[in-house]
Amino acid sequence: MVLANIQKITDKIVARSHNSRQAYLSMLSEALDRDNDTATRSKLACGNLAHAFAACDMHDKEKLSGDEARNFGIVTAYNDMLSAHAPYATYPDEIKKVATELGSVVQVAGGVPAMCDGVTQGQIGMELSLFSRDVIAMATAVALSHDMFDGAFYLGICDKIVPGLMIGALRFGHLPGVFVPAGPMPSGLPNDEKARIRQEYAKGNVGRKELLEAESKSYHSAGTCTFYGTANTNQMLMEIMGLQLPGSSFINPNTDMRDAMTAAAVKQLHAITQSDNHTPLGYVISEKTIVNGIVGLLATGGSTNLTLHLVTIARAAGIQITWQDMHDLSSTVPLLTRIYPNGLADVNHFHAAGGMTFLIKNLLEGGYLHGDVKTAMGGEEGLYAYTKEPVLTDEGIVWCEGASESLDENVLRSTTKPFSADGGLRVLKGNLGNAVIKTSAVKENHRYVKAPAKVFHTQDALQDAFTAGELDRDFVAVIRFQGPKACGMPELHKLTPSLGVLQDKGFKVALITDGRMSGASGKVPAAIHLSPEAVDKGPIGLVQEGDIVELDANEGTLKLLVDDAELQKRTHASEELSHNRFGLGRELFETFRQTAGPAEEGASVFFGGEYDA
Repeated sequence: MVLANIQKITDKIVARSHNSRQAYLSMLSEALDRDNDTATRSKLACGNLAHAFAACDMHDKEKLSGDEARNFGIVTAYNDMLSAHAPYATYPDEIKKVATELGSVVQVAGGVPAMCDGVTQGQIGMELSLFSRDVIAMATAVALSHDMFDGAFYLGICDKIVPGLMIGALRFGHLPGVFVPAGPMPSGLPNDEKARIRQEYAKGNVGRKELLEAESKSYHSAGTCTFYGTANTNQMLMEIMGLQLPGSSFINPNTDMRDAMTAAAVKQLHAITQSDNHTPLGYVISEKTIVNGIVGLLATGGSTNLTLHLVTIARAAGIQITWQDMHDLSSTVPLLTRIYPNGLADVNHFHAAGGMTFLIKNLLEGGYLHGDVKTAMGGEEGLYAYTKEPVLTDEGIVWCEGASESLDENVLRSTTKPFSADGGLRVLKGNLGNAVIKTSAVKENHRYVKAPAKVFHTQDALQDAFTAGELDRDFVAVIRFQGPKACGMPELHKLTPSLGVLQDKGFKVALITDGRMSGASGKVPAAIHLSPEAVDKGPIGLVQEGDIVELDANEGTLKLLVDDAELQKRTHASEELSHNRFGLGRELFETFRQTAGPAEEGASVFFGGEYDA
């Protein structure tokens, strides 16, 4: 039985989404009626089909000439620069081999870009990061636009890639789809030691050589970074929403188990494209599924970036969710994990302690998840299929009942013994607008800050002030003109070590910004995604140096303690943003900056205002 508060919020979302969801489902129904239980490609003219399979071998051409064989597309984010995506190099051949044994055909439908926030952190390229999500969504649509496929494999891991793939996949929601992960790299330098060396570098106590050595020991091989940032939050999300195979998220690359799980994903997509088990992705994603995703985000202390991505993913399926929904759910959902930056463990430790199988089982038993949903596993089990974990045998993967107890309660706990009674994600409201704050990584004594504002228009300006010794005091850093319309809403994770040093000195410090922070950020209270942004004449543009600002994460308030009469006399700050318009491809994204919606609506160029299917 789902808890009353979870059901109440779900019902509210269903009611709010009624018109837009019905419009989306009508689109799916129309596409399914068009296919009429035959191979998608059967409606193509002979010239179209000849172009589509010209590069195939004779066996695949013969299969694709008829209507019986299934044809699957691969949309891949492979590149060999980024550790998380490098393992995908061999996936197409592995997938094709298994599909051939099943009598199906597989074609790489297209590639999508995959950039790394770790590489661009604090660099100009970060200004393209958030918009890359919408580019990926469009690239996914282009890949599938040939209308040749009966289902699709989506190969992606990191920050904007999975949300982009999801948005694109949902616009082809009449196709069954399976997301296929590649897994995290093995554990390297402990996260607390990495953080310590970063702060020592910020203090000037160690040099670049020592810092690079530590970073290289942390990020050392193929696979996802092991901290619980946006990339691994994405993997959790795809599993708890039923789009990946159970237990598949955190298996290391280049292992027998990883290879076997990829093969199992092929068999599963083949199964859910059959007429007696047909499971279109657009029906897997429902209001209940989206709520399950939010619950997973809260229960694991996941990345704040998902407060943007989940809103946009939901809208792509005609579902209207808000930050307030997340805030309300956070008051009910307990925090069950301690994974860096919310603790010292990494995702490998989480997986070993019981991982997603234990987490989902426990949340279902506690009434926090909707079990009666469709998943990529098909059938009638719903999310209960995800309480089983994969075991590798000579015959391949078999599914066995998962752990009933956590194997390490320092990392993973049950709902009866949580780390915190709430999910640690809150909406801050006040005369500065609405912002999101992640409290699960912030100690209780740092959740309230009342101090004078120090105003900056770039993160480099704050860094310069820190280096000059000008910030040894209580203050609230206000960094504005960082929103999507200003410069693409970059992450400001570069500031974390410096602000952490000041906090460790005993100063009360906080950050307020219309930009983003990394999924790995924590420790210092940060009111982020402030909406409306400065470029849209948001109140953050009225803040002056020395104004008293009050951030109260416990009460959910964010206030500029200046009389309304005084604020009405002020003129909004302005900033010359031409330096953000050119260089490293930024000039190509001017249309994105002009049309991006507010952070509360996902900061996307799609689905602005009232949803229009």
